[in-house]
Amino acid sequence: MLTDYFTTLYNYNYWANEHILDAAEHLSGEQLNAPTQNGHDSLRGTLVHILGAEWIWRSRWQGVSPTATLSEVDFPTLETIRTRWHLEEQQMHAFLAALRDEDLTRIVQYTNTKGQVYAPPLWQMMAHLVNHGTQHRSEVALMLTELGHSPGDLDLLMFLIG
Repeated sequence: MLTDYFTTLYNYNYWANEHILDAAEHLSGEQLNAPTQNGHDSLRGTLVHILGAEWIWRSRWQGVSPTATLSEVDFPTLETIRTRWHLEEQQMHAFLAALRDEDLTRIVQYTNTKGQVYAPPLWQMMAHLVNHGTQHRSEVALMLTELGHSPGDLDLLMFLIG
C-alpha cells in the first residue's frame, strides 16, 4: 500500500515536470538563460537542479553516492534537459516497480557531495525528493507565468482527477 502511495507521488511529479517543460518550450533561448533571483542562475539552471536532484537521490537509493550533481553546462538546451529527464523517469519507474513496502523503512547510508555521511530511512528521502521538486517547480512556474507562459494548475488533485 505504501509503495502505491509513493508511486502515485512520483507519477504526479513527472506529470508536473512535463507541464513545466511544455510551457518552457515557448521561451526563447534568452528567456531560458536569463539570470534569476532564485539561486540557480536561470530558469534552465533551476530545471537542471531539479533533474540533478532526482538523479542523485535515486542513485543514492541504489547504492551509489555521486560526488557531484549534474552540471548545467551539460544541458545547453531545453531539449537536452527533456531527453535526460525522460531517461531519469524511466529509471525511477523501474526503481519504483521493484519497491516493496518493507523496503521503505530500509536505512540508506550515503555520502553527500560535501563528503558528509547520512543514514535516513528510504521513505524520508523519497518524500523529500517530491517535496523538493514541488518547491522548485513552483519557482519555475512563477518565472514562466511572468514571461506569459503559465504551466497551468500543477496541484496534485488536478493530476488525480485528470
